[in-house]
Amino acid sequence: MSTVSSINSSNNTGSSSSDTVSGSQQTLTQNNFLQLLVSQMENQDPLDPQSDTQMAAQMAQFTSLQQTTAMSSSLSMMQADTLVGSTVNVQVDSKTSASGVVSGVALVSGTPEVMVNGTDYALSQITSITPAATGNTPPTTGQ
Repeated sequence: MSTVSSINSSNNTGSSSSDTVSGSQQTLTQNNFLQLLVSQMENQDPLDPQSDTQMAAQMAQFTSLQQTTAMSSSLSMMQADTLVGSTVNVQVDSKTSASGVVSGVALVSGTPEVMVNGTDYALSQITSITPAATGNTPPTTGQ
């Protein structure tokens, strides 16, 4: 737990460190998890080491985290793909919004973004969606 206290103390003093977590990043990434696991292994008591079952449980949790992250990314990409051809409203900033047809999807830094009027927007910026017209008319009866 000395790592947490050193991060807190460096944040309170305003000093800069590569171990300092920025305020905008508050999620545990895969890299953070591996760093914590290695640190735990390096600093464990050699006379009372961590049991094999605890280590296996942590590795299973890490594998689950990786699979969940991959699944989440795939689902986001599928969601973005379904928006192609739809008309969307996007919030550009606190005072500006835009509207247009989604012309494509791009994967930017592992996150899908939709292209509207030649500009890429994150899915979180979409405020409303109007589905694309299918062009199919309902069948009519001869009566």
